[in-house]
Amino acid sequence: MPQTLLQYETAIRLAAFFGVLALVALAEIAAPRRRLTVSKLRRWASNLGIVFLNSVLVRVLLPATAAGFAIFAEGRGWGAFNYLDVPSWLAIATSVIILDCAIYLQHVMFHAVPAFWRLHRMHHADLDFDVTTGARFHPIEILLSMLIKFAVIAVIGAPAAAVIIFEVLLNATSMFNHGNLRLPLGLDRALRWFIVTPDMHRVHHSIEDHETNSNFGFNLPWWDRVFGTYKDQPDAGHEAMTIGIRDYRELRTACDLPGMLVLPFLGRVTGYAINRRHWDSKL
Repeated sequence: MPQTLLQYETAIRLAAFFGVLALVALAEIAAPRRRLTVSKLRRWASNLGIVFLNSVLVRVLLPATAAGFAIFAEGRGWGAFNYLDVPSWLAIATSVIILDCAIYLQHVMFHAVPAFWRLHRMHHADLDFDVTTGARFHPIEILLSMLIKFAVIAVIGAPAAAVIIFEVLLNATSMFNHGNLRLPLGLDRALRWFIVTPDMHRVHHSIEDHETNSNFGFNLPWWDRVFGTYKDQPDAGHEAMTIGIRDYRELRTACDLPGMLVLPFLGRVTGYAINRRHWDSKL
């Protein structure tokens, strides 16, 4: 069964990716939350270009997908769920929740550790906020994220089915909550108890550092409330807030693929990195 599931993993993930991308993109046209400031063609070419580059690099540099690693770990009896006698549905559901919490903590870490913030700030440098922003990450960050995921899978013994479900959910919700979507306020208030909404996550992409360092969740919204990093709304409001980071506002750096790739190696680490606001670092 695991091998059969792995056989269809690529098809499942590609169908989910392009399906959600198309649905959110159409919804953005029908009900946009904000007016975009940069040519969509220019941004989309770069943001989707880096998705393609990341996919190729992961395939070349890592011997297995996260689901493939889960099967590898199961074969060697690694992880808690490969020792515990629990129903498969419980192992799958619990693994998805634990993996989501791990991604939340990883996200906080990429804001807290200056070297990691260098990588992650490429995601935040986008001058607009739409569905493609949710897939825009530096290749080195993607590789580090995969290795962290492997470590979590090895510790908890996550079933391959749980890993595939989590990966599909993570990609889908990341594109949804980065969507330039205008949801009815009542619907947004109800949804954000169960899933991170665009209005909730948009706060995280504010130019203001105290807002950037809030609302770290991608899928489940509970972690921000539990760990005290939740902020309900941006101070300036969603239409007036400025998206991006202060230090990199030029199009060639923030929105063009070559500039995006070199951005982690430019300049100093600034106040956006948690606990570095008053530390004049030369990093």
